[in-house]
Amino acid sequence: MPFRRLPAVLPAILPAALLTLVCALPALAQTATPEVKREEVGTRISENIPPIPQELIERLNRYQNTRGASVSGWTKDGCLLISTRFAETSQAHRVCQPLGMREQLTFYPEPLGGITPSPAKAPQRGFVFSKDKGGDEFSQLYWFDETTRAVSLLTDGKRSQNSAAQFSRDGRLIAYRSTSRNGTDYDIWVRDTTTGQARAVLTKGGSWFPMDFSPDNKKLLVMNNISAAESYPGEVDIATGEVEMFPVDGGKAAFGGFAYAPDGKSVYFVSDEPLNGVAQEFQTLRHHDPATGKLTVLSAQIPWDVSGFSLSEDGKHLAYSTNEDGISRLRVLSLPAHREIKLPALPVGVFGSGAFSPDGSRLALSLNSATSPSDVFVIDLKKATLTRWTRSEVGGLDASKFVAPTLIRYPTFDNVDGKRLTIPAFYYRPAQAPAGRKLPVVINIHGGPESQSQPIFNPTAQFMANEMGVAMLVPNVRGSTGYGKTYLSLDNGHNREDSVKDIGALLDWIAQQPELDASRVGVVGGSYGGYMVLASLMHYSDRIRAGVDVVGISHFGTFLRNTESYRRDLRRVEYGDERDPKMAETFERISPLNHADRITAKLFVAQGKNDPRVPYTEAEQIVKAVRANGQPVWYLLYTDEGHGFRKKSNNDYFGAATILFWEQHLLDPKR
Repeated sequence: MPFRRLPAVLPAILPAALLTLVCALPALAQTATPEVKREEVGTRISENIPPIPQELIERLNRYQNTRGASVSGWTKDGCLLISTRFAETSQAHRVCQPLGMREQLTFYPEPLGGITPSPAKAPQRGFVFSKDKGGDEFSQLYWFDETTRAVSLLTDGKRSQNSAAQFSRDGRLIAYRSTSRNGTDYDIWVRDTTTGQARAVLTKGGSWFPMDFSPDNKKLLVMNNISAAESYPGEVDIATGEVEMFPVDGGKAAFGGFAYAPDGKSVYFVSDEPLNGVAQEFQTLRHHDPATGKLTVLSAQIPWDVSGFSLSEDGKHLAYSTNEDGISRLRVLSLPAHREIKLPALPVGVFGSGAFSPDGSRLALSLNSATSPSDVFVIDLKKATLTRWTRSEVGGLDASKFVAPTLIRYPTFDNVDGKRLTIPAFYYRPAQAPAGRKLPVVINIHGGPESQSQPIFNPTAQFMANEMGVAMLVPNVRGSTGYGKTYLSLDNGHNREDSVKDIGALLDWIAQQPELDASRVGVVGGSYGGYMVLASLMHYSDRIRAGVDVVGISHFGTFLRNTESYRRDLRRVEYGDERDPKMAETFERISPLNHADRITAKLFVAQGKNDPRVPYTEAEQIVKAVRANGQPVWYLLYTDEGHGFRKKSNNDYFGAATILFWEQHLLDPKR
């Protein structure tokens, strides 16, 4: 099980029809719409984007040719399966020794999703992987046979989502979640790897995840995910399909990983359930023995979230990671005593995934830092040594010149528990800032909103710092994960614009810094971060010069009505229900589409046409509305992408266009 919390519900595909504006303001008809210069090249449609200078392409080239590697697990013979990109998309590779040759195993034009290797005891050797088409996120599951190198389809191959493959310990069963029954609900399916027969074992409706098979293959731990703050664990009898839901202390809580202990009776899990009647802000690692009723909190001394955990196949060790102010920390416990063992010193960074070797003697993990792309390292548990297994390229750049961010906290507008609320942000400051010259700033806002920006490698931030002399601020505004459930809930429902006010407070902070130029500020963000860009321009166009909105929400009502049905209820929990008249009124008040006349800063909108999360119509309608006010807008649409750009050539063009946009609208002090 990787070092990750319970995944959010995967999104879906968009409607085909272009939406018209909800309401047209009289002033719009009185303003001449700027001329639109449109260009179609292959799958790219661009409007008003000037030709990219060759000089800029050459300067960007090395930064755009950095790459990372992440571990997916071990093969039976001691090799590592990793995901990395050597051409257009990330594919499965095998590495059999430290810094050894990377053997590419899959060759698809579309990137692979999750890669799950079969356990050492499995009757067949290979791995399950997921893959969609053009970013539509209707992922199908496939089996790669290590012996024959043949690939076979495991799921229906239709307009369904299939993910979260989970092997039993002996590899004879695979559990996964699928929307194939009705296109809306995530059911739990179990497939017999020997006979190839698959059947749904849980069809209760909702968003369910398979978590772990019992050692005897008779039971399956499952989780019903409602939101980032609410989920419900249970256990399915695989033969009968009967489900027993476990009691949740306090009635409502968030859960992360859930797995059977080696004894097959007790369980390990991550939760923020109350302890002894006391509410908990953070998710802790816990062990529960139903026979005795004893609950042991294994991370009680750590005032941060446990991100995830992994159990060794031999049942002798448990590894877990914590998210401590955006930085990962690893701990390994010996079982059953739960005694922490000594580990080698690890680089400071963020862990992506982790996996024990089949014999339990080694732990592989992915590690990413602000100055190094993700790479795979292996810990020898007995020797307490760390060995690097991959060394990803950094485009021939001098990595010693990469900028590491500092963590700052700035005060915002309100108080929580009687104290002024502060917002954490990572600050990338150019190392060679010219004396006496104030630095332009770009604010980079994450999506989610139940997500978190962490100090991972960002080639764009490095290019802007080292080549352009631009500072970058990466805030975790209210609603971000990693800072407790109170902080997570502060932007819910009618409080949505409070997170936008956090950007206003950051603009105040920028104005107080002697090295930063408050007159040259830009803002960029994707998905929910795209909404934050549009909302920030709506409220602060007099203080922000330009914004880049990537696959962003422009109107919450149209977004919720047109996002795919299987993710709509999850988003309603976070944003509010558009069917509620009061909530609909709030959406009309806060949605940037209805206030496009207030967006006077320069705007660049980028979108994938196959986006299943935020339909491309969200982009089209805000572009049309802003242009109707006489404002020119850059617009980029890819017909072979979805929620973001996953193909290298597409992402490279978008990156170059974005840099050109900043050069024209942010760097020029006269604009």
